[in-house]
Amino acid sequence: MKFAVTYDNGQVFQHFGQTRQFKVYDSDGSTSILDSGSYSHGSLAELLSMNGISAIICGGIGDGARNMLINRGIKVYPGMSGDADAAAKAFMDGKLSDGMKSTCDHDHDCHCHD
Repeated sequence: MKFAVTYDNGQVFQHFGQTRQFKVYDSDGSTSILDSGSYSHGSLAELLSMNGISAIICGGIGDGARNMLINRGIKVYPGMSGDADAAAKAFMDGKLSDGMKSTCDHDHDCHCHD
């Protein structure tokens, strides 16, 4: 199983649609960095799916992006902040819930709520 955390300098990046990197965790204990390149918002779901990601841990995410991930079979764990490795450990320990509603608390028109 592989899961990813929106990532910036060791922290959970707070805007899913604008993340430039994901830290990918594999069930064998390995980690890697996945650059998002030209992908953004909805196309990030495609990138994660193509890389075998089954769950994403993130900060803020709008309903549109969240639904695109869910439609690709990727579980979404929004509302996280702080250290990315700590968030990953909480996930592996079963302490996160994917039932949280989408969040996007930044102050600009990102269209991620559509």
